[in-house]
Amino acid sequence: MEAACRGLDVSIFYSPQGERGLDRRVREKAAIEICSGCPARKKCADFALSTRQEFGVWGGLTEADRELRRISRSAAPAPAPPDEHRDSSPS
Repeated sequence: MEAACRGLDVSIFYSPQGERGLDRRVREKAAIEICSGCPARKKCADFALSTRQEFGVWGGLTEADRELRRISRSAAPAPAPPDEHRDSSPS
């Protein structure tokens, strides 16, 4: 499987220092468009999330997208512990 970004200029995926506003949104939209049809998109996004990549567009996820996912995951309630008082012996 070959990623759609392979061989492209990485400046499409990473913002230059000081890039803000409309320029940033336009560049990110172009990067997301490249990622949208990529066969490696999910694998790339999962990698970026699991390794906490701080910069660039990975698998169609911007820096802000990944940060929102991290926040929502950390805000999710922890699973309830098993009920220790429940009789687990077979009936």
